Amino acid sequence: MLLTSIDPFMQEFERQFSRLARQTFGNGPVMPLDGVRREGDVMLRFDLPGIDPGSIEVTVDRGVLTVSARREEEIGENEQVFVRERPMGTFTRRVYLSEHLDSEKIDARYDNGVLEVRIPVLERARPRKVEVQRGETKAINA
Repeated sequence: MLLTSIDPFMQEFERQFSRLARQTFGNGPVMPLDGVRREGDVMLRFDLPGIDPGSIEVTVDRGVLTVSARREEEIGENEQVFVRERPMGTFTRRVYLSEHLDSEKIDARYDNGVLEVRIPVLERARPRKVEVQRGETKAINA
């Protein structure tokens, strides 16, 4: 997933294509993601219900943010599973970061099953107002 596109049609196409690919090819456990662009940063929210916070790892390497987490098996000695819908194992999600984001100042917080990763936008990439200079108007004498 790229965080550089601003075309809503392409974003929705990418989201639907990724969902279809996961369903078709069984790409392991899924880590749903919402991305929100705010004035001074980008907020990524990953759904990780039932995850031990100690198993969560967030890394950045050459413009790629990687989030990994693990949900362990919870079966007792005298228990027998008759239905399993909750995925177990390691979850991993990679997000390609724009060069306009400050990967040196990323922070992450896990609360109530949601991992929030905040990535500041570099000052040079923030919207700014450009002042329009007025030229001098000269009167024409006739």
